Formats: sequence, structure tokens, C-alpha cells
Amino acid sequence: MFQELIARIAASLAVRKIPYMIIGGQAVLLYGEPRLTRDIDVTIGADTSWLPDVLRSANDIGVTPLPDDVEGFVGRTMVLPTQHPGTGIRVDFIFSFTPYEVEAIARAHKVTMAGQDVAFAQVEDLIIHKIFAGRPRDLEDVRSVLIRNPETDTAYIRRWLKQFDESAEGGSFTETFEKILSGI
Repeated sequence: MFQELIARIAASLAVRKIPYMIIGGQAVLLYGEPRLTRDIDVTIGADTSWLPDVLRSANDIGVTPLPDDVEGFVGRTMVLPTQHPGTGIRVDFIFSFTPYEVEAIARAHKVTMAGQDVAFAQVEDLIIHKIFAGRPRDLEDVRSVLIRNPETDTAYIRRWLKQFDESAEGGSFTETFEKILSGI
């Protein structure tokens, strides 16, 4: 069911020319160790002015927005959480249009699922997202992905993590990455 739903997401976003990439656990399944994940995380390369188009896509896909006040929630969080009623699969649309996200979406890796081209974050961008999230499961995912993808462009990762460190108070994203990398 996940592949079919991901293909429907990709098709609907493509029709509306909404830039996106699949991140999170679904991307980890592509690059790392198989693990249980019950959601689909989709980074939208746009600001919240695209919310009406994303809502039309959500309707096409057959997912239902979870917040009562969709506009208010998305305005505060930059996330549109939805759920597929038949399966309970959660689909989060994450609005982001930073220079990093624009570049990451442009670099996205196309994978064919259920006859549809789907844009997945490149391995390096998946690692950056996971380091930024920083939860123990995310950091374990980084380790798994690095082990399975020894050709990963670590210079690209370091470049972006360094920029994030400089813009965040007390940022230590690069340090976290180096610690994981040295343990492999």
C-alpha cells in the first residue's frame, strides 16, 4: 500500500507542478536498513501560499487533513499532517523553501514506483535531514545509511551542516555527523 500511495502523491504533485521530495523513513528504506515506518514525509519546495494546491493534491490522493484549523496549523508549523482513512497511513507535507531545500529537491533521485517517477531525497540530503532531526532513531538511520552507501559525498554533507551550525545557536550538527562517521 505504501508504494501505491507514494506513487499517487508523486503523480498529484507533478500535475500541479509542486516541487517535492520524499524524506524520512520511506527514504531510509531506499538507502538503509529495512525498518518499520507508518508514515510518509514529503518536503514541499514552496511556502504556505501553495497550501490550496497541496490541499487539492491531498484530496486527489485520498488523504484527510488532521488539524481542525488547517490554515492556522500550517501557518504556525509549516506542516500539513494528513492521514489515509483506509490504512491509517500518515502523510506529512512539510513546507520549506530555504536555499538548502531548493537545492536538495533539485538533486532528488527518481525512483519508479507503481509506474510513477517518485522524487526521493538523495542519500546525502537524507543524512542531513536525519542529523538535523537528531532523535536517537534518526541518528541510527544515519549510521545505517552511511554503512550501506560508502560512496556518500561527505563534503556536501559537511558544507551544509557547517552552514546550519553557523546559523543555529550552539549548533553541533557537524560534530554529530563526524562522531557517527568516525564510529563506522
